[in-house]
Amino acid sequence: MIMSQVIYSALLEKYPNINIDVLAPSATLPLLTRMPEVNRGILIDQTHGQVGLSYRFRLGAELGENNYDWAIVTPNSLKSALVPFAAGIPLRTGFLGEYRYFLLNDINLLNKARQPLMTDRFLALVGKTSAEMIPPRLCVDLDSQAAFLGRYRLATDKPVIGFCPGAEFGDAKKWPEAHYGALAKQLIDQGYRIWIFGAPADQATGEFIVSIAGKDCINLAGQTSILEALDLLAICQTVVSNDSGLMHVAAAVGTRVVAIYGSTSPAFTPPISETAHIVSRGLDCSPCFKRTCPLGHKNCLNKLMPEQVLERL
Repeated sequence: MIMSQVIYSALLEKYPNINIDVLAPSATLPLLTRMPEVNRGILIDQTHGQVGLSYRFRLGAELGENNYDWAIVTPNSLKSALVPFAAGIPLRTGFLGEYRYFLLNDINLLNKARQPLMTDRFLALVGKTSAEMIPPRLCVDLDSQAAFLGRYRLATDKPVIGFCPGAEFGDAKKWPEAHYGALAKQLIDQGYRIWIFGAPADQATGEFIVSIAGKDCINLAGQTSILEALDLLAICQTVVSNDSGLMHVAAAVGTRVVAIYGSTSPAFTPPISETAHIVSRGLDCSPCFKRTCPLGHKNCLNKLMPEQVLERL
């Protein structure tokens, strides 16, 4: 969702009077309220992997009443092209994928060598290149930020380092929680405060890190909405994160990021920021892009030690 903002800013730059509506799932829909280029976000109420043929055609019929001129389909799945087709949108742009010949009428051919980054591919759909990219930038709500700080009595008298130890994709993207704990303890000893961010599923990981780090380590995993997390990440001096959605959020609010990569590649989905730094072992077996380590050892992350991340910090 955050990387797709490069499309909206490119469109608005070329067509200043354009209205951009974005179809999005519930998990990322709130982020659109922090993108000034977007007119409105529209919920597509389908879970990942769910085709929902009749639902998508009904939604398309409803959206057809808005008389859109152009649909830009960023995923390569067949199901993602169903709504624009059902809406009768005259120009439907996307990459060739999953036999979508009859659903799209402005088909682009993907050249992975020339378009290695996801943002390269998104920009190609609107006739732009990475050299013309406007980096994603999410707006921070200072009132919401202050309200959350007050409600949870979060102190900012010390510099804050944010930790994002989760990764919804799978374990192969997660730096060990014990390493996060050891790093937190060293940073606290140097005078920093640690805030841990994540989804409800990351609460136990956060508590484990707190158990190692002790005082001045606050577990906020599962306690914030995505927008509250966004506002708090903007306060952090630096964020240490796995390759995850929150990593991209932190970069998009202008916070310095130290991103830890194992099974995935910064050559495809890096944090888009001049103050982002990558830590990776660069093993021959990585990136494998698997949810769990196919070799069973996860050495790309298990043997990436806290001292190496601290040195990068």
